[in-house]
Amino acid sequence: MTSQGSPYARFQRALATGNLNVVRAAAAELPRIGVAEAASILLVILRAEPHQYERAAVRWLGRLCLERKRVALADLSRAAAALVALPERPEAARPLLAEVCSRAGQEQAAAVFRPPE
Repeated sequence: MTSQGSPYARFQRALATGNLNVVRAAAAELPRIGVAEAASILLVILRAEPHQYERAAVRWLGRLCLERKRVALADLSRAAAALVALPERPEAARPLLAEVCSRAGQEQAAAVFRPPE
């Protein structure tokens, strides 16, 4: 471990910058990128490179499917609709994504999508 802390701590600091290149570099150091980390990256992509958002959203939804084998099809459908709405209506989409993540047992990912208070 360097003086900058663990890879996860560096990743959290990178997210705080909002700089996608810094986030990608820090993410590359993580031993594993889970649903929550991917959700955080997705939100940075939405702000920094909106033209890449749809591809990233599809990959995030796929990751949710693969990591949570018992996620309901109805929840996946709601998540897909919320991901479509997220760029234009984040205040409506983020709570729906948080709920789907919660129902799938992904509390850390749910916390990423919960609107800041």
